[in-house]
Amino acid sequence: MRISTTSCLCPFLVCLCFIQRCGGASHHVPTKVPSKNQTKLANGETEVHHRPKRGWIWNQFFVLEEHMGPDAQYVGKLHSNSDKGDGSVRYILSGEGAGTIFIIDEVTGDIHATKSLDRERKTHYVLHAQALDRNTEEALEPKSEFIIKVQDINDNAPKFPDGPFVAMVPEMSEVGTSVLQVTATDADDPTYGNSARIVYSILQGQPYFSVDPKTGIIRTALANMDREAREHYTVVIQAKDMAGQVGGLSGSTTINITLTDVNDNPPKFPQKNYQLYVPESAQVGKPVGKIKANDEDLGINADIRYSIINSEGANMFSISTDRDTREGIISLKKPLNFERKKTYTLNIEGVNTHVDPRFSYLGAFKDTATLKITVGDVDEAPVFSMDYYIMDVYENSPSGTEVGAVTARDPDSRNSHVRYLLDSKDEGISYFRVDEYSGVIYTTQPLDREDMPWHNITVMASEVDNPSLLSHVPVTVQVLDVNDNPPEIATEEEVIVCESSRPGQVIQTVTAVDKDDFANGQRFSFALPSQLPVNPNFTLKDNEASCFSFFFLFFFCFVFLTYQIFYIILYGICHGVCYGLGRWRGFF
Repeated sequence: MRISTTSCLCPFLVCLCFIQRCGGASHHVPTKVPSKNQTKLANGETEVHHRPKRGWIWNQFFVLEEHMGPDAQYVGKLHSNSDKGDGSVRYILSGEGAGTIFIIDEVTGDIHATKSLDRERKTHYVLHAQALDRNTEEALEPKSEFIIKVQDINDNAPKFPDGPFVAMVPEMSEVGTSVLQVTATDADDPTYGNSARIVYSILQGQPYFSVDPKTGIIRTALANMDREAREHYTVVIQAKDMAGQVGGLSGSTTINITLTDVNDNPPKFPQKNYQLYVPESAQVGKPVGKIKANDEDLGINADIRYSIINSEGANMFSISTDRDTREGIISLKKPLNFERKKTYTLNIEGVNTHVDPRFSYLGAFKDTATLKITVGDVDEAPVFSMDYYIMDVYENSPSGTEVGAVTARDPDSRNSHVRYLLDSKDEGISYFRVDEYSGVIYTTQPLDREDMPWHNITVMASEVDNPSLLSHVPVTVQVLDVNDNPPEIATEEEVIVCESSRPGQVIQTVTAVDKDDFANGQRFSFALPSQLPVNPNFTLKDNEASCFSFFFLFFFCFVFLTYQIFYIILYGICHGVCYGLGRWRGFF
């Protein structure tokens, strides 16, 4: 059977044929007349011809997607070898899209597509063909399955499903440093032609960045890109199908690239010389000024440590770093004195704390500046010549006796006159006064050492021109002793003497005390007064200390019926002065 070439849609179509083979063949003897299915050969042999049974003949069908013509798109033709062309065969189509998308001419077997198809939605359709005898409706061929494939056309542009993108790369990166990989997708058939073969190119961002045309990897294309000069870049990448050829479809995406910071900039002081005024009254440990070096880097790359590198400045001042403002805070270590030193010079150094060794070739990551501090003169309170005074005066001295003097002066260059006064809060103000011009301290009444041996007072000094500025100094006054107190018997006791006491027996030891102060201890002389009658029964022994003893002289061998009372009057001599010590009463 001859196959019409009109049934072929494209040169790649394949013919499929379903054949039923005969159950067998009979061989006839050579003497018999050959049948019409036999051929007599020259050698006398007979060739048997086997006629095939009827079967389907059709092509594998394709249909172009997105057909937009006015007529239905011709798909192909079904044909059975039992069809003699007399219209006795009726073709029937069933399966996916039969009757709606695909229709068949029942007489000719021609198939048409009535709708525009989209391969990206459905790539193929499975249908079934059947041939019937139009008169008897009997099946002339067995029902068979075939496929109509939707042939792709380049109707989808590449897309970047994840864009736009944000990326970062360190500044000063080497050429070729990978930044980001972008990937586009194409819904067309990647197995057919170049419809889904994508090539990447850069539309915006040159000469700073480049893109690999096959992988979509974006890389740096320019060396030494400096964040401090430019931080943000916008790169536009295009993806084009058809391998980038003319007529291909394309899509694009945007990548916002930020250069991240590295420590490639040293700190810099805006100027090399600074001046600062600090009053001499500034408190030790308190900030007196600040200085700042600028660093164009960010974060820890801009951290700075300040230091004073000359001894003149380091001895009097200290510097620390404020972490928030990155300023150097200058504080006072020792008190200032305008009259002694009026200026100081500080050599200050600022150093990066996090140095990147890759950029050591740029030089040292530090800078220095000079700060000249001028000490301001402040009207200060008078200054006493001593931090405290210790004076002394004898007790019982008359009122107005000079005790001592304090001295204060104005430390300022004006050297103003000083006025003195006592602090009214002190208890000693009732015993002393101070001359307001000379600073001499006098007593205001006699003092008694035995009552109060020490007095504490506070003397204040102020400038005559500025009485509000006061200074204070403690003064301790010791009251010196004089011998103004007689000895005293420590205790007054009654002495009882037994009548049986032996001669020479100590019957009592008496001690004396003196309220006065003796550097080497108290020493007394004891004696019986000479103007009184002598009692023959007793005698007194001076122990040459602060005590003496009584002795019994005679022994009496009788018993008194009544007791006898005796009195002894004692005298003590202290430092050559005779004092009466007391009177003793004794019993027999």
